[in-house]
Amino acid sequence: MPSRRIAKVNQAILETLSSAMLFQLRDPRVKNVTILHVETTDDLRAAKVHIGVRGDEKVQSLTLHGLDSARGFLQSKIAERLDTRYTPVLKFVLEPNWLANLKETSDDLHVAEATVAEANAAMSDDSTEDDASDSGDDETSGAGVDFGEDGDDEDQ
Repeated sequence: MPSRRIAKVNQAILETLSSAMLFQLRDPRVKNVTILHVETTDDLRAAKVHIGVRGDEKVQSLTLHGLDSARGFLQSKIAERLDTRYTPVLKFVLEPNWLANLKETSDDLHVAEATVAEANAAMSDDSTEDDASDSGDDETSGAGVDFGEDGDDEDQ
């Protein structure tokens, strides 16, 4: 596990690259790119940028070549953002099964979400049964008090 400083540098590199690719990079080969994560060495001289590209192998290859040719531009953007002695040399690594992994994670999240929703529904059913048995006519419960528009007890 990287140190906190390296993790912050990795996050800054990821944000800088994402912004530069989205708004400043004009290479038509670079499109549909998702930066998955960044791994920086301890001395901050090199960084592996793990990317995912939508499309077939030809599109992925073209995108990787486009990123390699834009590496100097992207490194200059990182140098502007980071205040370090060395600017990391970028190496782009294509993750082949990133979309399948993303789909599995998404499916797992949907299952977990459904489980939580069922648990919440069961808890709310239990609490409404308890509330129904406790619904006596207490004067302290505040039931039947009508507050006007301005919050007084007066009838309008």
